[in-house]
Amino acid sequence: MSQENVDIVERLMVAMAAADLEAAIATLSSEIEIEDTDILDADRYRGHDGFLKWVTRWSESWASWRVEDGEILPAGEHHAVALFRMVATGRGSGIEMARRDAVVCKLRSRKIVELTYYNDQDRALKAVGLAE
Repeated sequence: MSQENVDIVERLMVAMAAADLEAAIATLSSEIEIEDTDILDADRYRGHDGFLKWVTRWSESWASWRVEDGEILPAGEHHAVALFRMVATGRGSGIEMARRDAVVCKLRSRKIVELTYYNDQDRALKAVGLAE
């Protein structure tokens, strides 16, 4: 199951990088729950509509963004973690920032049921037991 989880999360990440929201949604359970630890006071987003709201909120903050140096690791029976370098340019400031971010996904029945976004790879790896 772990390689299958890796493949599903890889499809999500490829779709997100290509801004193909339809393909991204195809990897998600209709009951997906999203937590973004990067957005202060962020709501938990639920369902496909919540996913679209989350993506819209993220995109409004940046003039542009891209993902580089991606790697997806299995993390037990039901999780996979995507590690990547996020490069984004502020919408108002024009300042480019780069950092090592991560997405932890919990999967069930070949769909992502929980997604947690981290702006700190160490925190993400600790969350799935891959680091101390």
